[in-house]
This record gives sequence, C-alpha cells and structure tokens, in this order.
Amino acid sequence: MMVALRFHAFGVVLFAWVLQVVSGASCPSSIFCGDIGNLTYPFTDARHPDCGILVIYGCDEKEPEAKKTIKNNNVWFDIVKLDEGNTIIIRDDKLHDLLLQRDCETFNHKVTFTVSTPLAYSHVKYSIGILRCNHALNDPPHNSVSNSTLCKNETLYSFTYRDVDIKGCSMKKLPTSTEVSQSQLNSTDLFNVITDEIVIQIQLTSDCSTCHYVHGGQCRLDNTGKLYCYTGKSTKTLLIVACASGAGALGVVIVLSWCIRRRFYNNKNPTHQIIEMFLNTHGHLAANRYSYPEIKKATNSFRNKLGQGGYGSVYKGRLHDGSLVAVKLLSDSKGNGEEFINEVASISVTSHVNIVSLLGFCLEGSKRALIYKYMPNGSLEKFIYEEKDPLKLSLQLSCKTIYNIAIGVARGLEYLHRGCNTKILHFDIKPHNILLDEDFCPKISDFGLAKICPQKESIVSLLGTRGTAGYIAPEVFSRNFGGVSHKSDVYSYGMMVLEMVGGRMNNNVEVECSSEIYFPHWVYKRLEQNQEPRLRSIKNETDKAMIRKLIIVSLWCIQTDPSNRPAMSKVVDMMEGSIESLQIPPKPYLSSPPRSSTDHNTHTSQTTHPSEY
Repeated sequence: MMVALRFHAFGVVLFAWVLQVVSGASCPSSIFCGDIGNLTYPFTDARHPDCGILVIYGCDEKEPEAKKTIKNNNVWFDIVKLDEGNTIIIRDDKLHDLLLQRDCETFNHKVTFTVSTPLAYSHVKYSIGILRCNHALNDPPHNSVSNSTLCKNETLYSFTYRDVDIKGCSMKKLPTSTEVSQSQLNSTDLFNVITDEIVIQIQLTSDCSTCHYVHGGQCRLDNTGKLYCYTGKSTKTLLIVACASGAGALGVVIVLSWCIRRRFYNNKNPTHQIIEMFLNTHGHLAANRYSYPEIKKATNSFRNKLGQGGYGSVYKGRLHDGSLVAVKLLSDSKGNGEEFINEVASISVTSHVNIVSLLGFCLEGSKRALIYKYMPNGSLEKFIYEEKDPLKLSLQLSCKTIYNIAIGVARGLEYLHRGCNTKILHFDIKPHNILLDEDFCPKISDFGLAKICPQKESIVSLLGTRGTAGYIAPEVFSRNFGGVSHKSDVYSYGMMVLEMVGGRMNNNVEVECSSEIYFPHWVYKRLEQNQEPRLRSIKNETDKAMIRKLIIVSLWCIQTDPSNRPAMSKVVDMMEGSIESLQIPPKPYLSSPPRSSTDHNTHTSQTTHPSEY
C-alpha cells in the first residue's frame, strides 16, 4: 500500500513536470534570495540551476537571514554580499583563521575562488602584492614597502601592482577590502590591510554575453566543453518531447514499482527491505552504489584495518580511479538498518568543509558498507590519549592546531544545526568521531545516531539514551534536566574540547580517581586560580590565551541547564572574539556519567517524530 502511495505521488510530480515543460516555462528575470537581495544573471539558486552560471545555495530558506553559500573548486564559501556589476563578496574561512592568529602563513595563502570557463572568468577586485624574502634585498622592487610586520626571519615587501620574480623570494597576491595606496602600506600593519571578505568580479566571455544579452539565451557547455547558446524550442516541439518523456518515464515507474514490490514481498531479510525502500524513495540523497565484490577489491580483501567502532570496522582502500578511501563495514547484528539510513540521509544533504563526505555505499544482502574519503591523520582521539598511540610516539598537537580543530568542529556543528536545509542533531560528538585530513582540518563523522528534524523544531523526542558515556548531555539520560535539542550537541562539544585542552598529557596531577582528572571540576578549579593546564604544547603567552579561551567557552557549553548553554553560532562568535569579552561561567554542578578506559561503544535507541516546541 505504501509503495502504491509513493508512486502515485511520483506520478503527480511527473504530470506536473510535463505541464511545466509544455507551458514553456522560462527562467525568471530575477530570483529572491533573502537578505542578499535579488539574483540576476550570471547568478541563480538551487531551484533554477540552468538559469545562471554560479549557483547560490540557501535562497529557499524561510528565514531571510539564513546563511547563503556557494561552491567553487570543491570548497564552500559563505556569501557576505552581492554588489552591482556581477560582483560577489565571499568569506574565506582559512584566511580568516590565519588573520585571527596573526599567522605568517597568511602571506603564503592562495585565494582558491576562481572562475575560468568558456562562459565566464573572475578576478579579485582589490588586492596587494606581498613579496616574502629570506633576506633583505639590496635592490627591492620599485615602489615597494619594506614592511615592519615580523615573520620569522623573513623580510616582507608590499606593493599595489606588478608581479615580480626575484630569486630567494616568493610572491603572493592577497585580497583587500578596498583599493590601498602605497602610502597606506607604508604606515599600516599588513594584518590589518588583508581581509578574509574577498571581493570577486565575475566577467562573462564575449560569446556568453552575446548569447544572453543579445539573443536572450542561456550559456551552456556541450559534452566537449564548448559553449553553445540555448534559446529553447517551439511549443509544438516541447509538447512532443514532454509527452514522449512522460510516457517513457511512466513506463519506467510501472516496471520499477513491480520490481520493488516483488523484492519487498519476496526478500526474507527485513533490514534489507527497510533500507532498499529508503534508497528507492530517497534516491536523490544516495551517493554512488558499489557491489560487495567492488568493495572487497578496493580494500584488498579488507587487509588494512584502520580501526574498530561501535557499528563495525573501518578499512583503508583505493577506488578504481585511484582515490584513497576509508570503508566502514557495518556489523550485521547492529539495529534494523537505522544507522545505515542515518548516515546516508544525513551526510547526503550536507556539504561543508568540516563535515565528512560520503563517496558511496554498498548494500548487498546482509552486507552494508559506507565509503568516505580517506583522512591521513585518522581520528582526533589518538592525539589526545597516549594509550591510543600504539607506537608511543607522543603525538603532540600545538595550541594553535588544537584551537583550529576546536573552531572547525564548532563551525561544522553550526552548519548542521542551522546551515543546511534540515536541522541535523549528531548525538555522538567525541574525539573518536572527529577525523583529521592532511592539514589537520577536522571533519565530523559517524552519523549513525543522528536525528534529522525540521528547522522549526527545537525540542525532539527520544526513546531511551543515545550517545557515548562521558559526552552525553544530562537531559539526554534524564529528561528532568530539560528537553533534548541542539543544545545536547553543544554539551558533547564542550566535553570534547575540555579533553582536548586538558588531555591525557598531564600526568603530574594527583587526584583520588585518575580517570576523572580532566573533568569539569578540576578544570574549573584551575581556571578560578588563573592556572592553565600544564600542557607541554603551551610555549608562550599567546598559547596561554588560546587555551584559556577554549576552557571558558567549553565550560559555558557544559552548563547543566540547556537554556544556559550557547548555540553553536554563539560558540563560533566567542571563539573568534577577544578573550577579554568572555565572562567566567557558573561552575558546572553535574557532569556526564564517567567513561571507563574501554568505553567506546555507543548506546542507541529508536527515535520518534520531533515533538512540538
């Protein structure tokens, strides 16, 4: 019955599409996109992908101020503003972090947002040149300024134009918010001149400009990458194409419906039935599907095991295109397929630099596997717990890296809670589920316990407890503390950050129970005494300030009353702001149930629909 209803609904959508094609619907002259105004060519939104060259996401959000993003060169950028003259202002998160830390790598940063196609090209509207030399030049570039900004043993020269090539020096173009004069460079700290809000000018090629503005067509690329001008077809042609396509699609629906119905009733595996039904009703969410022999071949018969989790084992592999992957082979005995569905449904609707990307999956009989991009540095936990380092190499993270990981995870959670079309609550934030790429950029992973709910829902309903002991918010294991919401993820995040800064690296603290030495009361006591944890990674006053900021923010996150915890958007603001603006939070009077040294399994439960707020 449910299958029939779903395909009836699909038939209605198909009929509506046929009517739309027959009517010859054209692209709108402008598209409303919330607080950034109306989009005009070459910009468009996700609902009209063929009506422009650059697609902006988030325009269809009910809240006008919802975040707007754009993907370029496989990187997502936040949009700050659209200006006249095909100008877009985007925020570069990596550059933002470098500027915030006054890191000399700022002057080696490359702006990755570029458009270079037969349809359009781009350039950074405002920029300056930075020449980094490992020695002072006897004959510096003409009209350059030898800047006083200190960067190791390098001498920096800044100028407003010209590319130069000098032996022993490296040249970079870095963005500024407006035109900068040579006199301004002479008197201003370079960190205050460079901006993370980059002004990008988009220019149509002459052929595309003629197509759009003269012929009223849409600039498109054919299979060979050459531009052609699509001007539409006659109503008669559209009618023939629409009817033929509709009849063909309807035939496919009938055959597909029969096949699924047969498989559903003949297959004796209920878990397989549930998952197949999900994949067929949410096919647009699923990544590439692989057969079990393909998975076995990619992992060399599962020879290189990376780790073991609550839901199965993870193996290193290589796809046929040469890309390295991590393959999570799910255990047969775990649940009724909920963890598989959660992973596919959650990750498939996300796209963020701090969220792991699902490349594919396998569902074949009782075999279920998920395929992710391989993360060379593994999970965060091995950098926190010495016992997780099998070679006892004392994997030490710098304070700056700890800070960058913490703020990266915060941004990922903020995106899950507010940035994508549906609100996603993770329910299992812990070091084990934070993966690190080659640059130690954190990626939130393992969405097996995630719960998807509409953006408007604040309080969700759960049966039982879900999460990992030691990171579970009080209201999750006892509803007497309040309703379960996105604030439950905030609590888990706070506990995780406390472990990052308190780590298992401090072995000199004498307490009654060594397994509890890094929990909130000990950290809060040291904060009251104006003492930072005695980490070997703290090298200077800047490190001390960063660690103190992380401690204050995390203690706010683990407040027992959920209403006293900040939302993740506020956490990001606190992390990016000055430490002087942070207030010391009240002392937490309750902590999550303690972890045992072997407690890495996850406690799960079935979920119900979100309750009303």
